[in-house]
Amino acid sequence: MSLSEKIDKAHLPHHIAIIMDGNGRWAKLQHKERSFGHQAGIRPVRSVTEAAAKLGIGYLTLYTFSTENWNRPTEEIRALMSLLVMAIEKETATLLENNVRLMAIGDMSRMPADVSARLNKCIEQTSQNTGLTLILALSYSSRWEITEVVKTLSMQVKTGTLLPEDITAEMISSHLSTRGIPDPDLLIRTGGEVRISNFLLWQLAYSELYFTETFWPDFNEETFYKAIVDYQMRERRYGKTSEQL
Repeated sequence: MSLSEKIDKAHLPHHIAIIMDGNGRWAKLQHKERSFGHQAGIRPVRSVTEAAAKLGIGYLTLYTFSTENWNRPTEEIRALMSLLVMAIEKETATLLENNVRLMAIGDMSRMPADVSARLNKCIEQTSQNTGLTLILALSYSSRWEITEVVKTLSMQVKTGTLLPEDITAEMISSHLSTRGIPDPDLLIRTGGEVRISNFLLWQLAYSELYFTETFWPDFNEETFYKAIVDYQMRERRYGKTSEQL
């Protein structure tokens, strides 16, 4: 029996974020290059996206490439970018078939022009889809994102269009790259590491965290369902007591 049958469809998380970790270590165990692990990581992206779409999840954000990843060896970055372009073009038909809308967040100014062009083409092609919204966090870091918000609001204060005392948490949220998107209810991290790694720090303030030893290339529909089942067993209090809920 699939774990999907244990999921309460009336209480699904609206937004799931995933840190897809362990590609390189998985490849090492196979006595392969890191690029082999990144290639193998495409399969679970497709599986999880299709599973989320079938369940009726509203938003799925994947930490695809961080700003810190730019510090990796040049050869690995080139391989990642080449793989990204290939995956985007190959998976566009699948996104359309599953009514999935594609979005991207991050510092796109650092992305190679050809990658940005092909990414934007897929975003445009899927823009009318009304099902799951798949968000790729590319060249993204939360500290970069929050710093950009501080710069924007500081400039408004400097020009006199905003008073410091008028700055609210809601205003900050409205200037983030995820504006208009609900904060994640659930964060999943694969690969055995137990940290957030500069990902959606503001947005994850009240998210449930789920860590698994499974390397990303081995992650599949059932391990995804397992995380959701675990999430649904938790009591989300948001600072209140159980009796207040």
